[in-house]
Amino acid sequence: MLHPSYSDLMKVVNSEVEPGEAPIVNSRYSIVMATSKRARQIVAGDDAMVDTQKIKPLSMAVDELGQGKIKILTEEEAKRAAEEMAATLLAQKEATAAALAAVEEAERAEAEAEAREAMEAEGEELWAEEAEGGEEEAEGEVAEAGEEVEEAEVEEA
Repeated sequence: MLHPSYSDLMKVVNSEVEPGEAPIVNSRYSIVMATSKRARQIVAGDDAMVDTQKIKPLSMAVDELGQGKIKILTEEEAKRAAEEMAATLLAQKEATAAALAAVEEAERAEAEAEAREAMEAEGEELWAEEAEGGEEEAEGEVAEAGEEVEEAEVEEA
């Protein structure tokens, strides 16, 4: 890595440090670790944060670091960022679970309504069949009763 130099990259990374505070990066090792981590992210599919003609992920990561597009976090900042990300993910998970429960409830209610409508329609058909059958039965019972009365009259005579 000839350009930018390690010292130039360390100046960019430490540019946000106020006088009197410890620098974020004070060794080449930290620069190498940060750029290699970013290069792995680019290989994994992350988009480059800078327009560059370079095609190698490590070269892209060095350009991003040199232009101040990526930030190296202190241990405290990394821990805080991880906690915030965990809280965000938990909130997203809870929101997704609530939305899923609402969808399931709506689907259950819709299925119940459809079942109820089907049962009511089937009940109306049965009622109509019973009513039609009931009329025929009633007519048959009246006819049988009439026949019995006639037989009784014939026997008496």
